[in-house]
Amino acid sequence: MWRMARPRKPLLSRDRIVEAAGALVDAEGLEAVSTRRLAAALGVSGPSLYNHFRTKDAILEAVADAVSARVDLSMFDAVGGADGDGDGDGDGDEARRGDRGGGARRDWREALHAWAHSYRDALADHPNIVPVLARGPGRRPAGLRLADAVFGAMTEAGWPPAHATRIGALMRYFILGSAVASFARGFVDDEAAYDPVDYPHLGQAHLLAERRREVDEGAFETGLTALLDGLSLQYEALREPRA
Repeated sequence: MWRMARPRKPLLSRDRIVEAAGALVDAEGLEAVSTRRLAAALGVSGPSLYNHFRTKDAILEAVADAVSARVDLSMFDAVGGADGDGDGDGDGDEARRGDRGGGARRDWREALHAWAHSYRDALADHPNIVPVLARGPGRRPAGLRLADAVFGAMTEAGWPPAHATRIGALMRYFILGSAVASFARGFVDDEAAYDPVDYPHLGQAHLLAERRREVDEGAFETGLTALLDGLSLQYEALREPRA
């Protein structure tokens, strides 16, 4: 009986290509990705990549979607309105008939807060792919699931569809913007660079770089809290009965 010889190298697959491309993006940036570099990293010929992806852009889109897939969306599964029934009309229908999800309803603000941190954490691990994600979800499945989860949770919580769309947009602007670069890392750690004659208020600026995590994470939390506080005011105004 003839036995099929085992391949000396793992078979080429979409997942292997995405993993290799993601590693290259993380290490060297978007411009480093090419079919030649990827083929060399995978130990295959360049043309073989086209059996899985037609273009370099398609590969980068897949890398971006893999990052989106790591964002936790479970916090949106049980979002309800301020009256506890998800429609925001104040009648408490669901509280009377029992929670359809079999568990406690979650406030939309808490859900957005938890999701924003999960999203930022995923991007913090792969900042070089942010420009691709910034184009929008396009046809990327994980990106579309993310958009659907946010919009669906906001409308379930009682936000009008138009407002829910804007919330999804502004949250994306805020989170992606925070992941593009570090504010603290933008200041050099040379005290001599901040002459008090020219910059009387930057006497401690040289310490920012070594406190990058504290500064950047604190700034993100401050901005997120302010954003959610502002949305809460809008939400309450929308729920007020009109004369």
